[in-house]
Amino acid sequence: MNTLELKSVAELQKLAFYIPDYQRGYRWTQRQVEDLLNDIFEFSQKNNAGIYCLQPLVVKSLNGPWEVVDGQQRLTTIRLILEVLGRSRFYDITYQTRRGSAEFLNKITTAEAAGEKAEETAEKKAEEKAEEKEKNNIDFYHIYLAVTVIRKWLKEKMDEKKIDEEKRKLFQDILLDRVKFIWYETEEDPKEVFARLNIGKISLTNAELIKALLLNKSNFDSSDDDKIRLWQQEIAVEWDVIEYALQSNEFWLFLNAPGDERPTRIDYVFDMICRCDLLGCKDEKEIDATDDFRTFRYVYHYLAVQKQNKISLAQAVRTIWENVREIFHTLQEWFDDMELYHYIGYLIYMGRKVDEIYKQWNVSDGKFEFIEKYLKEEIKRTIPYKDIENTVYEVESAPNKGGSKTNCRPILLLHNLQTVINQNRILGANAKYKNGVFYKFPFHLYKLEGWDVEHIDSNTENGLNDIQSQREWLLNAYFGLQDKAYQTLRDQIQEFFKTRKGDEQNADSDKQTVRNKQFVELRRQIEGISDNNRLDQNEKNKIWNFTLLDSSTNRSYGNAIFPAKRRVIIGKDQGKRFSPPTIDENGEIVLGSAENGSSSFIPPCTRYVFLKYYNTASFDPNAWTKDDAEAYKNNIKEVLKDFLS
Repeated sequence: MNTLELKSVAELQKLAFYIPDYQRGYRWTQRQVEDLLNDIFEFSQKNNAGIYCLQPLVVKSLNGPWEVVDGQQRLTTIRLILEVLGRSRFYDITYQTRRGSAEFLNKITTAEAAGEKAEETAEKKAEEKAEEKEKNNIDFYHIYLAVTVIRKWLKEKMDEKKIDEEKRKLFQDILLDRVKFIWYETEEDPKEVFARLNIGKISLTNAELIKALLLNKSNFDSSDDDKIRLWQQEIAVEWDVIEYALQSNEFWLFLNAPGDERPTRIDYVFDMICRCDLLGCKDEKEIDATDDFRTFRYVYHYLAVQKQNKISLAQAVRTIWENVREIFHTLQEWFDDMELYHYIGYLIYMGRKVDEIYKQWNVSDGKFEFIEKYLKEEIKRTIPYKDIENTVYEVESAPNKGGSKTNCRPILLLHNLQTVINQNRILGANAKYKNGVFYKFPFHLYKLEGWDVEHIDSNTENGLNDIQSQREWLLNAYFGLQDKAYQTLRDQIQEFFKTRKGDEQNADSDKQTVRNKQFVELRRQIEGISDNNRLDQNEKNKIWNFTLLDSSTNRSYGNAIFPAKRRVIIGKDQGKRFSPPTIDENGEIVLGSAENGSSSFIPPCTRYVFLKYYNTASFDPNAWTKDDAEAYKNNIKEVLKDFLS
């Protein structure tokens, strides 16, 4: 089994390290050296500083020196810092193929250790040596630069901060005793480990380090090897099951935002244990919130405390694993339950922390109380404007303005989620479909695709007085009037284009007036609505004229008229791209073709809007009327009545 512990820099004294030929030489930049020095210095200035944790140092025993599998850059830099501070040859580093590098390392640091008087000589010799050998061994150059940076940094930091010898000694003591490597002693083939960590770019994560802690044979106080192997195998199998489940983007993005990625996703569970202090052992002095390996150190600290209190490490491991199981099973229950999935997914999307939701779950008296007294109350708090009758968005002069149109996003998203919940309930009430979840709102698609709040009827005032706008509107209307009952209107549109052929090149005002009158009359027949059934500019900025659309679809049609938007939506839903109709040289309408195109997730309520689902008395596909908007608004009010009160 691999050995894992925290080992201070002081504990490396007199050790010998061996850099094998499969590793590159020393390559740290000046910036990396400065960053490490600054981090350690800031840590040393803290009152009651705990531990500064370095990245893992992965080694393999060679029955003498330690073969360095990963971590040689920090190992070399720490030695260089100690050399400049006067701690010469604190530990040895040799190289399998670049023997000159070890010699150069020893010479440059030996000269450095001679003190201030030798400083210029050391620098000069090092520079000469670096220039001489740079072409053959780039290691010299980087080692020389690192020593120069360290010396300069120490000088400036001591002068700038006016640090006396006592504080200088404190910095050195902190470096030796409180700066610790995560010492990972592997029994595996070092080349395979190196390839996994470097070539594959899969670093040792908190979870992998914790796994090595939990499965260490020394944790189990038993002489029964079979029992130990069985317990280790049980953890390993369950570990893989949890990791596999979290690798599903549908599950992962229910809990997280896009971009929150990590090589091992079970880290998420251990991070929750650490943040919520579920092991009851948090030590603020020991656990630094900015430390990348704070979760590993939290678990390590817990095991150390249990050992100190003479509690069985096997029982401590069981306690840790029981917490992992409990969290995962809870997250899985949320994901599988129809109501919990949608309500919790909504709150997470709106910025609520999973940790807080989990705490509330644990103190609630059952699922019903959790939903009614916590989830629904929290959801109410996310809706800034509950008066959807009067709230107007994006109109500064409105008395009850909602500011940006994005302020209605919570209502629109929640309308979709509650609609899905209600549909599942209706189907579930049928004995034939009982206890099934028939459709879940795909949070992973909603989060990945980027979503906009979009006007249903274009917010841009367009009187359709110019030739291009009239042409676009009629072509889209023609496309939408596919039923045989509309053949007469289709013929009239075709006749309009034939009789008006050539108007685009004719600016005659009389002809333009005639054309406008013909268009207005034709439009009235197609829409079949009067002016008092149209939304005015103020009404276009109310909730009944907004819906959710992925940003690519939204931007693809901009401020297009309703039938054009409808065509794009239908195409996206079908994975088709409908080419717009065109007019040939004879004034004949040529229908566009339907080609395979990109598809996007269309939320159910957005689909219902463009299919005129909410107004069953409306059959006109070419306009979004006030009657349609009213029916849509009433549905929002009815579906969300528990949240808008």
